[in-house]
Amino acid sequence: MNSESKDDVIDLEAHCKAGKKVPHAARYRIRVDKTVLIVDGPTITGHEILEKAGRIPPERYRLDQKLRGGETKKIELTDVVDLTTPGIERFMSIPLDQTEGEV
Repeated sequence: MNSESKDDVIDLEAHCKAGKKVPHAARYRIRVDKTVLIVDGPTITGHEILEKAGRIPPERYRLDQKLRGGETKKIELTDVVDLTTPGIERFMSIPLDQTEGEV
């Protein structure tokens, strides 16, 4: 009997740190910087990740994927990220335009 239900949320970071294979699921818990998000389905674009994390407009941010072992990979806005890919730990956003005094 399958113990997973549609309500199960797979914690991407926990699976990666434990060295476990990430199963296909309806929902995933991901981290962008210090923000924890719940996303639907195993695939999501860079644009959607930034938008859900409140990085508006997404075009003003760079998104990096932190992989197990400390390596990072740049994710373009149009790139589709498969959350079941082994080694994805979390995501980091970096503002593209560092301006002083802007509110």
